[in-house]
Amino acid sequence: MKIIGLIPARYASSRFPGKPLVELAGKSMIRWVYEAARKSKYLSEVVVATDHPEILEHVQTFGQAVLTSPHHPSGTDRCFEALQNLKASFDYVINIQGDEPFIEAHQIDLLANRLEGSVEIATLIKKITSTDELFNPSEAKVVLDVNGNALLFSRSPIPHIRNKPEAEWIQHHTFYKHVGLYAYRTDVLEKITRLNASSLETAESLEQLRWLENGFKIRTIETDRESFGIDTPADVPRALEIMKART
Repeated sequence: MKIIGLIPARYASSRFPGKPLVELAGKSMIRWVYEAARKSKYLSEVVVATDHPEILEHVQTFGQAVLTSPHHPSGTDRCFEALQNLKASFDYVINIQGDEPFIEAHQIDLLANRLEGSVEIATLIKKITSTDELFNPSEAKVVLDVNGNALLFSRSPIPHIRNKPEAEWIQHHTFYKHVGLYAYRTDVLEKITRLNASSLETAESLEQLRWLENGFKIRTIETDRESFGIDTPADVPRALEIMKART
């Protein structure tokens, strides 16, 4: 089975322009992500998919990158264009977030190891361990069916625990949050990029809801590793603290 790791890296972030190039402890953020992905034992190739010549030129000093349109609404769409530009055959694409410098090869391998022909889309989840995390709308929550497929994602805590104080909810149910690492079977990737935005997706601003609404199955795999994404300049000091603690 051939699996490619694609790392979408958009320059024009509204909250943090040029984010992939921000320096963290001597390396750009995109380089931290790329080098972690290269350590995966399952990825045949790792390629950065960017919309900006500056990111392209930077990545090409240490790895492989392709230039894509600046008009894509999501990283999924950028991954599909990059796949087309590469003109190579792969069974699956793993979409690795370009703003998570603490992603580990272990997490990529955990996802890749569960891929087989019947899996359309797969992603990672992690148990929620605090009430603050459960009620944080920045964290997408997910509920599962008995086979480990996602039933629904929401920024709200799901399910609702009736007749219990919110502070006690995690004592009465196992809640999961979504970890933003996706694997798509390549034929499914093409199909989902042709779908129109759905009502649930628009309401929650979660693109995976579009796929569920259109009947695609999303297999989930549990990880115990925490991740930390950089969304704004205010997140950089925290990232540097984490890096210092790990050295």
